[in-house]
Amino acid sequence: MLKEKLKKYNIILASGSPRRQQFFKDLGLDFEIRLKPVVEDYPDRLTHFEISNYLAELKSLPFEKDLTENDILITSDTIVWHNNKAIGKPYSEDDAFKMITSLSNQTHEVITSVCLKTLHSQKTIHAVTKVTFKALSDEEIWYYIKNFNPMDKAGGYGIQEWFGYIAVTKIEGSFFNVMGLPVHMLYESLIEIANKNIG
Repeated sequence: MLKEKLKKYNIILASGSPRRQQFFKDLGLDFEIRLKPVVEDYPDRLTHFEISNYLAELKSLPFEKDLTENDILITSDTIVWHNNKAIGKPYSEDDAFKMITSLSNQTHEVITSVCLKTLHSQKTIHAVTKVTFKALSDEEIWYYIKNFNPMDKAGGYGIQEWFGYIAVTKIEGSFFNVMGLPVHMLYESLIEIANKNIG
């Protein structure tokens, strides 16, 4: 359905995340992947979803001059928000251990922002999901780090993996948002773009 509505558009996903790419495939969309490097720094004054909004929009900037009339560029960013600070991706196994330990027996928020940019417009959306972990043992945390790949995931964990099965005791909000994309919101935003251009 969505594919038919967007048939005159060229959808560009600017993300190397295999999870985000799979979401687009599962929505039945035709899309291309374009990647450009961006230094993911943000002003210290920003908090909560302001950070992920800023970074999602920042990732779209290198593509601005390349967009043509029927392009829809989609960029996104996910952070974990805990104890009034943002947690990004770990830079080492020890860092991943510290991150996950800080989330043990606690509730944190996962925030994903998505920027949809065309030649004439830009819209940024975000979703917040609350995730509660059980009290985790050091053995469980190290097992996950050694047997899976926490390095490319905000907060150092993937909810769709073994860790999510054993660690998550409660979730409030979109599960897919924790995986890296609020798919329901993206769907509605793409429908909105398509409906604006009917006829």
